[in-house]
Amino acid sequence: MKKSLLALAVLGAFAGAAQAQSSVTIYGIVDTGVVYQSKVATSGGNTGSKFSLNSGVVQGSRIGFKGVEDLGGGLSAVFNLETGFTNDNGGLQGSDAVTSSNLFRRKSVVGLAGGFGSVLVGRQTDFADTISSFTSVADFGGVVSNSGSGLSRLQGTRTNNSISYTTNNLGGFTGNLIYGFGETAGKTSAGQAFGIGGKYENGPLGLGLNYYQSKAGATPSDTSLIPNGTTVTSNVYTNAANVGSTGQKVLNVVGSYQFGPARVYANYSRVKQDLNTFGTAGFAPTSATLAVAKKADMYEVGTAYTLNPSLKLLAAVQHTRAEFDTVSNKGKLTQISVGADYWLSKRTDLYAFLSNIRATDMINPGVSDSTGNDSSQTALAVGIRHKF
Repeated sequence: MKKSLLALAVLGAFAGAAQAQSSVTIYGIVDTGVVYQSKVATSGGNTGSKFSLNSGVVQGSRIGFKGVEDLGGGLSAVFNLETGFTNDNGGLQGSDAVTSSNLFRRKSVVGLAGGFGSVLVGRQTDFADTISSFTSVADFGGVVSNSGSGLSRLQGTRTNNSISYTTNNLGGFTGNLIYGFGETAGKTSAGQAFGIGGKYENGPLGLGLNYYQSKAGATPSDTSLIPNGTTVTSNVYTNAANVGSTGQKVLNVVGSYQFGPARVYANYSRVKQDLNTFGTAGFAPTSATLAVAKKADMYEVGTAYTLNPSLKLLAAVQHTRAEFDTVSNKGKLTQISVGADYWLSKRTDLYAFLSNIRATDMINPGVSDSTGNDSSQTALAVGIRHKF
């Protein structure tokens, strides 16, 4: 009996130790703002202003679970599950066309981490999402998405069925590799994706570089090649004629420097989508959207000035030049944004942004959730964000 009690006590001690070495964290963001947009396209081709209550003005509202278990010898098992929601109406944040719903559409990974770095498998973003911290996305978030960063992957585009390797910090440098499986029998290249990126941080200096390429297929791993709300087989990236052909190539070069209270940054992105076709020769370029561009070059400069520990003043300019199939004129988008971000605490802030976006020889995508019915649209957003 004494031996049994002793064995139970030892097992209990080991169980307690194992439990102490494992942890699960619940976290999230709730972001909601009132948005005014001018010159919004309405039925009948008219133009009208619009007021709305929008979820995820700066950052998508979300709830996530992440955990780590110490396996010993410096090795840990890790996981991260993250779902998005629209807190203005309580709904889940959409789905890909290939599934009826994506519960953990923002992130769904499991893997191992240690002295070698980390290996993660599942649905995840490529390294463009990481180096976006050196761009306006860190301050303005979704407010600057339509002017180019949504297409250039800096807003965080997902790769399904993927495996990634990220190094630990090596003297300020961190590197990343990602590969997405197309999962097509007999043709490995169909739907596959791969990327390589790195960043360097040293004091006030931050630099980042990322390249990503994805291929067409029936089940493309790059979610930007999956059409939302349409039949997958009718899409140029998923039809049989284009299987295995490159659908998208994206290059990001970013830089940021902290001059005392002011962070200044500049970056360049190029997106090539060789499979995109657009109408016939002489087709009106004003019917073109940025998403159907053959090639787009995107430039940005901006600053974030810390006026005091609670208040930050923001400004950024984005300029995009897009080329379209069968159209000789280059489309142009220019967005100018200014704003203020006031932190009530470490987890709660109030923000206000004023933006104007102008389009030439292409459709004005608008600043927020509504296409502009004019070459110029202005938007004002005022909201609150809470992190937990």
